[in-house]
Amino acid sequence: MWPQSRNTAIEASLSSHLAADCMQLYLIFHSFDHRAFRWMMTMVFAVEEINHNSSLLPGVKLGYQIMDSCDHVHTSLQALFSLVSHSEALISEVKPTDETRTRSQMLRGRGNRIEGVKMLKTAQKRGDEIRLTLSHSSENNGNYIKENITEERVDSSTQSENLPSCLADSPVPVVIGLASSSPTRAVAHTLGPFNLPLVSYFATCTCLTDKHMYPSFLRTVPSDLFQVRGLVQLVTFLGWLWVGTLGTTDDYSQYGIQAFSNQFRQQGGCLAFHLTIPKSPRATEIQELADRLQSSTAKVVVVFATEGQLLDLLLELAQRNVTGIQWVASEAWVTASLLTSPHFHPLLEGTLGFSFPGVRIPGLKEFLLSVRPSPKPGMEFVNMFWEELFGCELEFRGARSKDNETMNTHTQVEAFGYKSDNSESLVKPIGGKTSIFNRSTDENNKGASKKPVCTGSEDLRYTDSSYTDVSQVRISYNVYKAVYAIAHALHALLNCDLAEYNNGMCERHKTFTSRHLLHHLKMVNFTNQFEEKVYFDSTGEPVPLYDIINWQKDSKSEIRFVKVGSYDGSAPLTSQLWMEKSAIVWTKGESQVPVSQCTAPCPPGSRQARRPGEPHCCFDCLPCADGEISNQTGSTECTKCPEYYWSDKDKVKCVAGIEEFLSFYDSMGIILVTLTLLGVILTTIITTVFHHFRATPIVKANNSEISFLLLLSLKLCFLCSLVFIGQPSVWTCRVRQAAFGISFVLCLSCLLVKTIVVLLAFRVNAPGSRALKLFGPSQQRTLILCTTAPQVCLCAGWLLSAPPFPFRNPTYQASTGKIVVECKEPWPPGFYLVLGYIGLLAFFCLLLAFLGRKLPDTFNEAKLITFSMLIFWAVWISFIPAYVSSPGKFTVAVEVFAILASSFGLLLCIFVPKCYIILLRPEQNIKKGMTGKFVR
Repeated sequence: MWPQSRNTAIEASLSSHLAADCMQLYLIFHSFDHRAFRWMMTMVFAVEEINHNSSLLPGVKLGYQIMDSCDHVHTSLQALFSLVSHSEALISEVKPTDETRTRSQMLRGRGNRIEGVKMLKTAQKRGDEIRLTLSHSSENNGNYIKENITEERVDSSTQSENLPSCLADSPVPVVIGLASSSPTRAVAHTLGPFNLPLVSYFATCTCLTDKHMYPSFLRTVPSDLFQVRGLVQLVTFLGWLWVGTLGTTDDYSQYGIQAFSNQFRQQGGCLAFHLTIPKSPRATEIQELADRLQSSTAKVVVVFATEGQLLDLLLELAQRNVTGIQWVASEAWVTASLLTSPHFHPLLEGTLGFSFPGVRIPGLKEFLLSVRPSPKPGMEFVNMFWEELFGCELEFRGARSKDNETMNTHTQVEAFGYKSDNSESLVKPIGGKTSIFNRSTDENNKGASKKPVCTGSEDLRYTDSSYTDVSQVRISYNVYKAVYAIAHALHALLNCDLAEYNNGMCERHKTFTSRHLLHHLKMVNFTNQFEEKVYFDSTGEPVPLYDIINWQKDSKSEIRFVKVGSYDGSAPLTSQLWMEKSAIVWTKGESQVPVSQCTAPCPPGSRQARRPGEPHCCFDCLPCADGEISNQTGSTECTKCPEYYWSDKDKVKCVAGIEEFLSFYDSMGIILVTLTLLGVILTTIITTVFHHFRATPIVKANNSEISFLLLLSLKLCFLCSLVFIGQPSVWTCRVRQAAFGISFVLCLSCLLVKTIVVLLAFRVNAPGSRALKLFGPSQQRTLILCTTAPQVCLCAGWLLSAPPFPFRNPTYQASTGKIVVECKEPWPPGFYLVLGYIGLLAFFCLLLAFLGRKLPDTFNEAKLITFSMLIFWAVWISFIPAYVSSPGKFTVAVEVFAILASSFGLLLCIFVPKCYIILLRPEQNIKKGMTGKFVR
């Protein structure tokens, strides 16, 4: 079955008409597919070549009969049953003569592809005699087409008792066809139960791989399963993850696109759209499809369809001057010359797709060029081709029309709808609608009267069509292999390899059934003249080999199909696809691979955020959060930097985190160091003044030794704050809290002793009381030692058991981008115990000083101690919440500030008033002035 016409309007009408109707529409539209005619004639050539090959099927000649399917399921089945019923009638009419004239009836059937059912028949038994129906030749200047049919009656003993006689008795052992998947499924499903082999040259649907449904189906074309895998590898290899698909309503398109879509999604791809061309598209539907293609952001379109089905849509797109679409073609149209006209160049240049391997068949071109028209019956199809190619009307056409007028008076009608008065006609009508055909023919003849007349002697060598372009035949090669596969199966079945024992001939008298032929056909394994190994696997599939074809303009501005790669589905996954990207010409003739994407890949430093309700290829780009990076284009997630590392400003790399601590060089560090030095200097000055005036009553009062010890402890308090400033180290972390705790406890112990001495000195009324003597200098020193020792022991135990250590704290890295270097307290209660003990001493100092605040001295030191303790408590009470809430280095700064503030409070409140009297009011620096007996 062959697709001879290529008009989409025809295809729409074919679905509701039989063979005669197909012919009628053909005559109206005059759209002839030269490419499909070449496929059909390749079969004829292969049969002729085998019949002249003495090493293959010696003594047996092959014949054929061509029927039309109109690319429609019902018509395909009707053609099949018409063939079978014809075969029954035929056998009863064939006489035991040596030659019987036969005709090959050919008719167009499928949008742009011929559906030819070629019935190859072998020499079979008729009683005890062999009747070979030899060829009838249509001669014209030495050129001819032979159609050989060798008939045989199957012995009734070999028939299956359970099978219907219409198929069980059929002398047709094998069928070649069809090109379209949907009719092929119907015919294969019908022939399967009877084990009648069906060998297709172009039906690639994956659905036909099911051997339970189609046990007798084989094909010389790989299944779409392999093509789909290759196409998915192709588009992903080129970086196209945002594509659209375009198909039709037939099985070939639907199964192919479904398989492609599933595998493409598994590889991370997204489908922008799927468009379906209706079987009979209206102009508005075509315009809607064109609008969708134009408006889509997907610039790559994968197409599973035939050139005839695409024609209307491509014409609309070409009329709109649409460019920039990268077409990825299936094997059905990637080598279709129909679409290579200059009108389509801006639209289709750069098309990329899979095709079957092409070869140059020796002798084929000469055979095709030898075809000549003839008024003889059986040559109508050649005549149509001739008139279509040369745009003329054959001079013997009028005579043919007259013959058609008498068609309805005879019982035997050609498959075309043409009658013949030849009693040996072998083909019966398919639909019987000859009257419609006749009217169409007459009307067409009237409309064609203005055409020039051609004689049939025109030279095909000077024409330019897909019929004569046999430089690299592909589908024709599949037909060629199908014929040879059947011939080799018959060769094995008829024991032709044992011809030397049978007078150099095959066992022509051997009885066999279609089941036997199917078995041998599945076992076929030979290497043809092109060094290709031809065989069928367990599912009836050939070796999945494809060429990758690119549509390129040559120096004459004509489109050429250039091989730029290959795909071998049987090879390991990593070596299946090969492409030479530098040799590819892309859409609009560009040299760079086109870009097809819903959203441009996110640049480094950002990540993809999928849009709700849209494919994952459509997304927004969001910058990475602080501390996260993405250093690749198209990252879906940002990577968090390792600990102690941070993202740079562009969020493309992790850099070592900036360490933060209270440095000597920070503004805050400089201020605190300045205050510390000021406190130390001030303490030193006061100590110097006290030492210089140590003999004065104000210095001697209340034990000057304790005053000097208090000044020393205050100096230590000021100096210990320096340990808190700078980068923490092991020794500074251990010293800082111990120095702070011990210095302040020593200071407060001195203040406690001073307060007790003041209270004892002024509360004893009796002269010569022994109370003050009982609390003399030695007792005072002992008390200081006893109050300081617990803090020393606490600090020593803390440092020995769980000493603080330097720690890089990343807690604040997310907010500040910095790592705080601090001293970590493995045992936090240690610090709070040290601070608590300081608070306890401060509380007793404040309590005792408060009790002695109203003593009647001129210089009441208890008042000064009370005021200093109030400042001390205010500072440290406010320190706690500030210390807890301050982040990073400010925690240390708060503690240092508390140390300095409390130290300055003690220094200024206790010693500055005394220095004031010593330096500025010396008249009060006498014993009477100290006891309040001095008269001002």
